[in-house]
Amino acid sequence: MRFIDADISSMLIRGVTHQLDGDRCTLRWRWPEDIKAVYIERCLAGEEPMQDTRRPNMSRLKLYTRNEYKAANGYHDRIDGVGKVVYTIYAATETEEGPALIRQHDGQNRQEFSTGKAKVWFSIRHKGGWLQKYKAVQIKVTTEIPIPKEALCYVKKTGGYPANKDDGTLYPFVADFEAGVNVLPVIEVGKNDFVRLFFTDGKRYGQMYELVPES
Repeated sequence: MRFIDADISSMLIRGVTHQLDGDRCTLRWRWPEDIKAVYIERCLAGEEPMQDTRRPNMSRLKLYTRNEYKAANGYHDRIDGVGKVVYTIYAATETEEGPALIRQHDGQNRQEFSTGKAKVWFSIRHKGGWLQKYKAVQIKVTTEIPIPKEALCYVKKTGGYPANKDDGTLYPFVADFEAGVNVLPVIEVGKNDFVRLFFTDGKRYGQMYELVPES
C-alpha cells in the first residue's frame, strides 16, 4: 500500500462532520462516486500523526467500506482518551501498481476536535523555620488519568513565586504520574526560594489537561 496524489477532485473526501455522545463518536462524510472503501486514521492527544510517506503505517489505519458506512449510517468509534482527537479519512483506489491511498493536501478529509480536559490537582507545601538555611518542599499531584512526565515541570525562584515556566530555574520530573495521588520526594531549596508547577508546553498540554491548585 502506498500514497498517491489525487489528480481529479471527484476522488476526494469532502464534508467530514462528527457528533459526540458521551464516549462515542460518529463520523460522516461525502463519498466520492467511484470510491468503495476508505482507511481511517485516528490520533489521540500526545500521539504523533502519521507522516505522508510513500508507504503508510497500516497498523494505524482501519479499513471501512462504503457498504459498512451505509448500514451503520456513518462510522462509529469509542473515544478512550482526552484532549485533541484528529481523524483522517483516506480514499482507497486501485492503480496499475496495486492498491493505493489518496493523499489530500486541502485537509478536507480531516476532522479535529476536543474531547475535554483531564483535571490535574496539585499542592506545593513549603516547610522551614526562620533560622534554617534551607527549607523542604513537598509536591503532590493528583490526576484523573496517567500523565507523562514530559507534560509537567516545577520552577524555582528566589525571592517570590515564579509567574511562568521561564521565570526562574526549570526542573523536569523523572517519572510519569499515575492516575490518582502522586506524592513526590521532598526537595530541599534555599529559605528564600519558592516553587510552582507548570506545563512544559502550555499550548500543547493545555489542550489535554487542566491544572487545578488544591486549596
